[in-house]
Amino acid sequence: MGSDERERDDGDRNEDTTALTTALTTALTGTGTTSPVAALQKQAPISTSAAAASSSPPRSKTGSPTGSTSPHGDAHGGAGIEPASGLEPEDEDEFDITEGYDTRTSASTSATSSVFAHTYEYGRRYHAYKNSRYPIPNDDAELSREDMKHSMLLELTDGELFYAPIGDNPQSILDIGTGTGIWAIDVGDRFPGARVRGIDISPTQPVWVPPNVDFLVDDCQRDWLSRDVDLAHFRFMASVLKDLPNVLVHAYNALRPGGWVEFQELCGEPYCDDGTMPDNDPVKYMYELADQAFRRFGMDVLAPKKLEPVLQAAGFENIQCIVKKVPIGVWARDKTMRLIGMYQKMAVVEVMPAIAGRPFTDGLGMSQMETQVTMAHARKALDDGNVHRYFNYYFWFAQKPMRQPPPSSSTTS
Repeated sequence: MGSDERERDDGDRNEDTTALTTALTTALTGTGTTSPVAALQKQAPISTSAAAASSSPPRSKTGSPTGSTSPHGDAHGGAGIEPASGLEPEDEDEFDITEGYDTRTSASTSATSSVFAHTYEYGRRYHAYKNSRYPIPNDDAELSREDMKHSMLLELTDGELFYAPIGDNPQSILDIGTGTGIWAIDVGDRFPGARVRGIDISPTQPVWVPPNVDFLVDDCQRDWLSRDVDLAHFRFMASVLKDLPNVLVHAYNALRPGGWVEFQELCGEPYCDDGTMPDNDPVKYMYELADQAFRRFGMDVLAPKKLEPVLQAAGFENIQCIVKKVPIGVWARDKTMRLIGMYQKMAVVEVMPAIAGRPFTDGLGMSQMETQVTMAHARKALDDGNVHRYFNYYFWFAQKPMRQPPPSSSTTS
């Protein structure tokens, strides 16, 4: 069963992409129903251009932002997203999301991993590495969602895979929580002279990968074997690591002096700048429940906005943060932001069955009826393009000092 699950050929991927396109069309088409929030008094829309909100800072040849970045960022993610006017908020037909979606290319070396046990609950497949109770599934539906988010982030960052200024010739790169391995494969293609290793507790990576890329089934909360690493990359990991300070100690020890760590994270807290999201918004309520549920598993969905002191405590310096607003839905004026918003809305829709399982049922003790009602209300609310919700995405990167501090001296009497 292990090899069958790992070998997903091009035909399967094309079928998955077609199914995703159909799902997007079904889930994102508005019904014309007027939401109660349409009667609320709205604030004036933010006049800041969407291009300023969505574009990345100017970048040098090394891939680093040339402008200064605040380690704190705006409380709500910097510049606002300008809503569209004169457009149907839920008209997604202008986008072809299949273009560039399947970016798993290059093939010459087979992936190696030895743990293929899984467990099945709530109609979903979960990993069973060392009997861990990770609350999110690792089945094909979740893997497709992860690949979709990768495409979304490439749009959000103008194609940049990371912001850390590691130079043009890195030798060693780690991708922690690699998932499908899509980021590691893209980095391996971009830097053929670097060894890129993806690490995950689930063996869900492709069999055929570039010659400089490999994968290891392991738990990043245990000791790391790698040393002299140029970049340790984390994506969507800060919220689910139970012992983030310990993981950062491992990352620090694995990096060469002057090496970088980077986190690319979604903060699971919907915002709204123009008063169109009511206090009792069903989507906001669902994420408040998710926050409570993940805390029962020792996790924090709001951790991404609180990484600076954790990075400092681990010994990192030159801590920088870029905060980007991502609309939930296609309500933005800017076309690129509408595409990003469509991706984000679909990611929310597709994560609902996942959080209805272990997080809501096991974590909060909710009944099946309660979870279904909660998800139905949130799904209906997402179809109202007059509510301008968004998430903050945090891109943290920090450097290991070039020189280690001298050991503190002590005297004994």
